[in-house]
Amino acid sequence: MIIIMKTDASKIDIEKLKSKLEGLGFRVNESGENRCVLGLIGDTASINIGQIEANIAVDRVMRVTDPFKRANRLFHADNTIVDVSGNLIGGKKIVLMAGPCSVESEEQILTIAEAVKKSGATFLRGGAFKPRTSPYSFQGLKGEGIRLLKLAREKTGLPIVSEIMSTELVEKVAEDVDILQIGARNMQNYELLKEVGKTRRPVLLKRGLSATIEEFLMSAEYIMSEGNENVILCERGIRTFEPYTRNTLDISVIPAIKRLSHLPIIIDPSHAAGKWWMVEALSKAAVAAGADGLIIEVHNDPENAWSDGEESLKPEKFDALTKKLRQIAIIEDREI
Repeated sequence: MIIIMKTDASKIDIEKLKSKLEGLGFRVNESGENRCVLGLIGDTASINIGQIEANIAVDRVMRVTDPFKRANRLFHADNTIVDVSGNLIGGKKIVLMAGPCSVESEEQILTIAEAVKKSGATFLRGGAFKPRTSPYSFQGLKGEGIRLLKLAREKTGLPIVSEIMSTELVEKVAEDVDILQIGARNMQNYELLKEVGKTRRPVLLKRGLSATIEEFLMSAEYIMSEGNENVILCERGIRTFEPYTRNTLDISVIPAIKRLSHLPIIIDPSHAAGKWWMVEALSKAAVAAGADGLIIEVHNDPENAWSDGEESLKPEKFDALTKKLRQIAIIEDREI
Protein backbone atom coordinates (compact mmCIF):
# COMPACT_ATOMS: atom_id res chain seq x y z
CA MET A 1 0.00 0.00 0.00
CA ILE A 2 1.20 3.52 -0.71
CA ILE A 3 -0.03 6.76 0.84
CA ILE A 4 0.45 9.89 -1.25
CA MET A 5 0.62 12.98 0.92
CA LYS A 6 -0.60 16.39 -0.20
CA THR A 7 2.01 18.78 -1.56
CA ASP A 8 1.50 21.11 1.40
CA ALA A 9 1.72 18.35 4.02
CA SER A 10 4.02 19.48 6.81
CA LYS A 11 6.89 17.45 8.22
CA ILE A 12 4.98 17.19 11.47
CA ASP A 13 1.90 15.79 9.69
CA ILE A 14 4.03 13.21 7.92
CA GLU A 15 5.89 12.13 11.04
CA LYS A 16 2.65 11.79 13.05
CA LEU A 17 1.16 9.51 10.39
CA LYS A 18 4.36 7.48 10.11
CA SER A 19 4.45 6.98 13.88
CA LYS A 20 0.83 5.85 13.90
CA LEU A 21 1.42 3.33 11.11
CA GLU A 22 4.61 2.01 12.69
CA GLY A 23 2.69 1.59 15.92
CA LEU A 24 0.35 -0.72 14.02
CA GLY A 25 3.32 -2.90 13.09
CA PHE A 26 4.09 -1.67 9.58
CA ARG A 27 7.47 -0.72 8.15
CA VAL A 28 7.14 2.65 6.45
CA ASN A 29 9.37 3.71 3.55
CA GLU A 30 9.36 7.45 2.81
CA SER A 31 10.26 8.68 -0.69
CA GLY A 32 9.47 11.43 -3.19
CA GLU A 33 10.83 14.88 -3.91
CA ASN A 34 7.95 17.18 -4.88
CA ARG A 35 5.59 15.36 -2.55
CA CYS A 36 5.98 12.71 0.09
CA VAL A 37 5.00 9.11 -0.65
CA LEU A 38 4.77 6.59 2.20
CA GLY A 39 5.14 2.93 1.31
CA LEU A 40 3.73 0.43 3.80
CA ILE A 41 5.41 -2.95 4.10
CA GLY A 42 3.40 -5.63 5.85
CA ASP A 43 -0.07 -7.18 5.68
CA THR A 44 -2.31 -4.20 4.89
CA ALA A 45 -5.48 -6.22 4.26
CA SER A 46 -7.07 -5.04 7.51
CA ILE A 47 -6.32 -1.34 7.02
CA ASN A 48 -9.33 0.95 6.61
CA ILE A 49 -8.35 3.13 3.66
CA GLY A 50 -11.15 5.58 4.40
CA GLN A 51 -9.74 6.38 7.83
CA ILE A 52 -6.33 7.16 6.35
CA GLU A 53 -7.81 9.32 3.58
CA ALA A 54 -9.73 11.22 6.27
CA ASN A 55 -6.37 12.61 7.38
CA ILE A 56 -6.26 16.21 6.11
CA ALA A 57 -2.62 15.82 5.00
CA VAL A 58 -3.31 12.74 2.84
CA ASP A 59 -4.08 13.10 -0.86
CA ARG A 60 -4.94 9.46 -1.67
CA VAL A 61 -4.20 5.84 -0.80
CA MET A 62 -3.44 3.06 -3.27
CA ARG A 63 -3.16 -0.69 -2.70
CA VAL A 64 -0.21 -2.42 -4.33
CA THR A 65 -0.79 -5.96 -5.51
CA ASP A 66 2.83 -6.67 -6.47
CA PRO A 67 4.73 -8.56 -3.75
CA PHE A 68 7.82 -6.38 -4.24
CA LYS A 69 7.45 -3.06 -2.45
CA ARG A 70 10.73 -1.21 -2.10
CA ALA A 71 11.71 -2.06 -5.68
CA ASN A 72 8.30 -0.96 -6.99
CA ARG A 73 8.02 2.21 -9.06
CA LEU A 74 4.75 3.02 -7.28
CA PHE A 75 6.78 3.57 -4.11
CA HIS A 76 9.51 5.49 -5.87
CA ALA A 77 8.41 7.37 -8.99
CA ASP A 78 11.85 8.71 -9.89
CA ASN A 79 14.59 6.50 -11.31
CA THR A 80 17.13 5.39 -8.73
CA ILE A 81 20.63 6.55 -9.58
CA VAL A 82 23.39 4.57 -7.92
CA ASP A 83 26.53 6.60 -7.25
CA VAL A 84 29.72 4.53 -7.33
CA SER A 85 32.77 6.68 -6.67
CA GLY A 86 31.24 9.51 -8.68
CA ASN A 87 30.08 7.25 -11.52
CA LEU A 88 26.30 7.40 -11.80
CA ILE A 89 24.35 4.31 -12.86
CA GLY A 90 20.77 4.91 -13.94
CA GLY A 91 21.11 8.47 -15.20
CA LYS A 92 21.62 9.90 -18.67
CA LYS A 93 25.01 8.27 -19.09
CA ILE A 94 25.13 4.60 -20.12
CA VAL A 95 27.92 2.93 -18.16
CA LEU A 96 30.32 0.36 -19.57
CA MET A 97 31.73 -2.37 -17.33
CA ALA A 98 34.43 -4.41 -19.02
CA GLY A 99 37.13 -6.91 -18.18
CA PRO A 100 37.96 -10.62 -18.12
CA CYS A 101 35.75 -13.41 -16.83
CA SER A 102 38.59 -14.44 -14.51
CA VAL A 103 41.57 -12.59 -13.11
CA GLU A 104 44.59 -14.65 -14.16
CA SER A 105 47.73 -12.60 -13.49
CA GLU A 106 48.98 -9.11 -12.75
CA GLU A 107 50.08 -8.56 -16.33
CA GLN A 108 46.76 -9.78 -17.72
CA ILE A 109 44.47 -7.66 -15.54
CA LEU A 110 46.59 -4.50 -15.85
CA THR A 111 46.80 -4.83 -19.63
CA ILE A 112 43.04 -5.27 -19.97
CA ALA A 113 42.19 -2.55 -17.43
CA GLU A 114 44.30 0.03 -19.24
CA ALA A 115 42.84 -0.96 -22.62
CA VAL A 116 39.17 -0.82 -21.61
CA LYS A 117 39.63 2.48 -19.81
CA LYS A 118 41.16 3.98 -22.94
CA SER A 119 38.09 2.82 -24.87
CA GLY A 120 35.68 4.48 -22.46
CA ALA A 121 34.84 1.83 -19.86
CA THR A 122 33.96 3.32 -16.48
CA PHE A 123 34.22 0.09 -14.46
CA LEU A 124 36.55 -2.90 -14.44
CA ARG A 125 34.86 -6.27 -14.04
CA GLY A 126 36.84 -9.36 -13.12
CA GLY A 127 36.13 -12.66 -11.41
CA ALA A 128 38.17 -13.64 -8.36
CA PHE A 129 35.70 -16.22 -7.02
CA LYS A 130 34.27 -18.26 -9.88
CA PRO A 131 31.17 -20.49 -9.59
CA ARG A 132 31.58 -23.15 -12.28
CA THR A 133 29.31 -25.92 -13.46
CA SER A 134 32.14 -28.44 -13.14
CA PRO A 135 34.03 -28.81 -9.84
CA TYR A 136 37.14 -29.51 -11.93
CA SER A 137 37.06 -26.16 -13.77
CA PHE A 138 39.14 -23.18 -12.66
CA GLN A 139 37.51 -21.66 -9.56
CA GLY A 140 39.31 -18.32 -9.52
CA LEU A 141 42.36 -16.88 -7.73
CA LYS A 142 40.14 -15.87 -4.80
CA GLY A 143 41.97 -13.51 -2.41
CA GLU A 144 44.90 -13.08 -4.80
CA GLY A 145 42.42 -12.15 -7.52
CA ILE A 146 40.94 -9.42 -5.31
CA ARG A 147 44.43 -8.09 -4.61
CA LEU A 148 45.15 -7.86 -8.32
CA LEU A 149 41.84 -6.11 -8.99
CA LYS A 150 42.69 -3.55 -6.32
CA LEU A 151 46.08 -3.04 -7.95
CA ALA A 152 44.37 -2.45 -11.31
CA ARG A 153 42.04 0.08 -9.66
CA GLU A 154 45.03 1.86 -8.15
CA LYS A 155 46.77 2.02 -11.53
CA THR A 156 43.75 3.06 -13.65
CA GLY A 157 41.24 4.63 -11.27
CA LEU A 158 38.50 2.29 -12.50
CA PRO A 159 36.07 1.11 -9.79
CA ILE A 160 35.94 -2.69 -9.66
CA VAL A 161 33.03 -5.12 -9.94
CA SER A 162 33.52 -8.66 -8.68
CA GLU A 163 31.32 -11.59 -7.69
CA ILE A 164 30.71 -12.70 -4.14
CA MET A 165 29.53 -16.27 -3.47
CA SER A 166 29.73 -16.83 0.27
CA THR A 167 28.04 -15.10 3.22
CA GLU A 168 31.26 -15.51 5.21
CA LEU A 169 33.21 -13.39 2.73
CA VAL A 170 30.72 -10.55 2.27
CA GLU A 171 32.13 -8.20 4.91
CA LYS A 172 35.74 -8.63 3.76
CA VAL A 173 35.08 -8.41 0.01
CA ALA A 174 32.75 -5.42 0.52
CA GLU A 175 35.74 -3.54 1.94
CA ASP A 176 37.78 -4.24 -1.19
CA VAL A 177 35.46 -3.91 -4.21
CA ASP A 178 33.21 -1.08 -5.37
CA ILE A 179 30.28 -3.21 -6.56
CA LEU A 180 29.38 -6.63 -5.18
CA GLN A 181 28.09 -8.92 -7.92
CA ILE A 182 25.53 -11.61 -7.17
CA GLY A 183 25.70 -14.20 -9.94
CA ALA A 184 22.75 -15.85 -11.65
CA ARG A 185 23.19 -19.07 -9.66
CA ASN A 186 22.89 -17.13 -6.40
CA MET A 187 19.95 -14.89 -7.34
CA GLN A 188 17.75 -16.83 -4.92
CA ASN A 189 20.41 -17.45 -2.27
CA TYR A 190 18.38 -15.46 0.22
CA GLU A 191 20.90 -15.59 3.06
CA LEU A 192 23.55 -14.14 0.75
CA LEU A 193 21.13 -11.46 -0.47
CA LYS A 194 20.37 -10.45 3.10
CA GLU A 195 24.07 -10.24 3.95
CA VAL A 196 24.90 -7.93 1.04
CA GLY A 197 21.79 -5.98 1.99
CA LYS A 198 23.32 -5.26 5.39
CA THR A 199 26.26 -3.56 3.70
CA ARG A 200 25.78 -0.26 1.93
CA ARG A 201 27.99 -1.37 -0.93
CA PRO A 202 26.25 -1.21 -4.36
CA VAL A 203 25.06 -4.63 -5.52
CA LEU A 204 24.88 -5.88 -9.11
CA LEU A 205 22.15 -8.54 -9.08
CA LYS A 206 22.08 -10.93 -12.05
CA ARG A 207 18.87 -12.58 -13.15
CA GLY A 208 18.65 -16.31 -12.50
CA LEU A 209 18.72 -18.86 -15.30
CA SER A 210 14.96 -19.46 -15.23
CA ALA A 211 13.74 -16.59 -13.09
CA THR A 212 10.60 -14.64 -13.89
CA ILE A 213 10.70 -10.85 -13.74
CA GLU A 214 8.73 -10.94 -10.50
CA GLU A 215 11.19 -13.41 -8.94
CA PHE A 216 14.04 -11.18 -10.14
CA LEU A 217 12.53 -8.14 -8.44
CA MET A 218 11.75 -10.11 -5.30
CA SER A 219 15.45 -10.96 -5.01
CA ALA A 220 16.19 -7.24 -5.24
CA GLU A 221 13.58 -6.78 -2.52
CA TYR A 222 15.56 -9.08 -0.20
CA ILE A 223 18.60 -6.83 -0.54
CA MET A 224 16.61 -3.62 -0.15
CA SER A 225 14.64 -4.94 2.84
CA GLU A 226 17.90 -4.96 4.80
CA GLY A 227 18.43 -1.26 4.09
CA ASN A 228 20.65 -1.33 1.00
CA GLU A 229 18.90 0.69 -1.72
CA ASN A 230 21.92 0.60 -4.06
CA VAL A 231 20.79 -2.25 -6.29
CA ILE A 232 21.61 -2.57 -9.99
CA LEU A 233 19.72 -5.23 -11.92
CA CYS A 234 21.48 -7.24 -14.62
CA GLU A 235 19.91 -9.32 -17.39
CA ARG A 236 22.35 -12.00 -18.60
CA GLY A 237 20.07 -14.25 -20.59
CA ILE A 238 17.63 -16.91 -19.48
CA ARG A 239 17.44 -20.62 -20.20
CA THR A 240 15.03 -21.57 -22.99
CA PHE A 241 14.61 -24.52 -25.36
CA GLU A 242 17.12 -22.98 -27.81
CA PRO A 243 20.60 -24.59 -27.55
CA TYR A 244 22.36 -22.52 -30.23
CA THR A 245 23.32 -19.75 -27.83
CA ARG A 246 24.51 -20.16 -24.26
CA ASN A 247 21.34 -18.42 -23.05
CA THR A 248 18.55 -16.35 -24.60
CA LEU A 249 18.86 -12.60 -24.05
CA ASP A 250 15.50 -11.20 -22.92
CA ILE A 251 15.57 -7.67 -24.35
CA SER A 252 11.93 -7.19 -23.31
CA VAL A 253 13.02 -7.18 -19.67
CA ILE A 254 14.41 -3.65 -20.12
CA PRO A 255 11.09 -1.85 -20.79
CA ALA A 256 9.35 -4.22 -18.37
CA ILE A 257 11.72 -3.32 -15.52
CA LYS A 258 11.50 0.37 -16.40
CA ARG A 259 7.73 0.18 -16.02
CA LEU A 260 7.63 -1.93 -12.86
CA SER A 261 10.66 -0.66 -10.97
CA HIS A 262 12.80 2.41 -10.38
CA LEU A 263 16.03 0.40 -10.23
CA PRO A 264 18.64 0.70 -13.01
CA ILE A 265 19.13 -2.27 -15.32
CA ILE A 266 22.20 -3.23 -17.31
CA ILE A 267 22.74 -6.01 -19.86
CA ASP A 268 25.38 -8.73 -20.04
CA PRO A 269 25.54 -9.69 -23.74
CA SER A 270 28.60 -11.92 -23.25
CA HIS A 271 26.94 -14.49 -21.00
CA ALA A 272 23.69 -14.21 -22.91
CA ALA A 273 25.15 -15.30 -26.24
CA GLY A 274 28.22 -17.24 -25.21
CA LYS A 275 29.70 -16.27 -28.58
CA TRP A 276 31.97 -13.26 -29.00
CA TRP A 277 30.70 -12.42 -32.47
CA MET A 278 27.16 -11.89 -31.15
CA VAL A 279 28.18 -9.43 -28.46
CA GLU A 280 28.15 -6.38 -30.75
CA ALA A 281 24.62 -6.94 -32.06
CA LEU A 282 23.19 -7.63 -28.60
CA SER A 283 24.96 -4.61 -27.12
CA LYS A 284 23.49 -2.34 -29.79
CA ALA A 285 20.01 -3.74 -29.17
CA ALA A 286 20.35 -3.24 -25.41
CA VAL A 287 21.36 0.41 -25.74
CA ALA A 288 18.54 1.07 -28.21
CA ALA A 289 16.05 -0.58 -25.84
CA GLY A 290 17.00 1.71 -22.93
CA ALA A 291 19.55 -0.22 -20.88
CA ASP A 292 21.45 1.81 -18.29
CA GLY A 293 24.70 -0.01 -18.98
CA LEU A 294 26.54 -3.01 -20.36
CA ILE A 295 28.89 -5.49 -18.70
CA ILE A 296 31.12 -7.03 -21.37
CA GLU A 297 33.85 -9.63 -21.15
CA VAL A 298 37.14 -8.43 -22.63
CA HIS A 299 40.33 -10.49 -22.78
CA ASN A 300 43.67 -9.73 -24.42
CA ASP A 301 44.18 -13.41 -25.35
CA PRO A 302 40.77 -15.14 -25.56
CA GLU A 303 42.21 -18.26 -27.18
CA ASN A 304 44.15 -18.98 -23.99
CA ALA A 305 41.71 -17.56 -21.43
CA TRP A 306 41.24 -19.62 -18.29
CA SER A 307 37.46 -19.25 -18.60
CA ASP A 308 34.89 -17.99 -21.13
CA GLY A 309 37.36 -17.08 -23.85
CA GLU A 310 34.77 -17.96 -26.50
CA GLU A 311 32.53 -15.07 -25.43
CA SER A 312 35.24 -12.47 -24.79
CA LEU A 313 36.06 -9.55 -27.07
CA LYS A 314 39.63 -8.57 -27.77
CA PRO A 315 40.44 -4.99 -26.67
CA GLU A 316 40.47 -3.68 -30.24
CA LYS A 317 37.00 -5.11 -30.92
CA PHE A 318 35.71 -3.62 -27.68
CA ASP A 319 37.12 -0.26 -28.73
CA ALA A 320 35.38 -0.44 -32.11
CA LEU A 321 32.12 -1.42 -30.40
CA THR A 322 32.14 1.53 -28.02
CA LYS A 323 32.40 3.94 -30.96
CA LYS A 324 29.25 2.45 -32.51
CA LEU A 325 27.38 2.41 -29.22
CA ARG A 326 28.01 6.13 -28.74
CA GLN A 327 26.11 6.84 -31.94
CA ILE A 328 23.10 4.81 -30.81
CA ALA A 329 23.18 6.50 -27.40
CA ILE A 330 22.95 9.92 -29.06
CA ILE A 331 19.78 8.85 -30.89
CA GLU A 332 18.28 7.87 -27.53
CA ASP A 333 19.29 11.24 -26.02
CA ARG A 334 21.86 9.56 -23.82
CA GLU A 335 25.63 9.32 -23.78
CA ILE A 336 28.48 6.86 -23.25
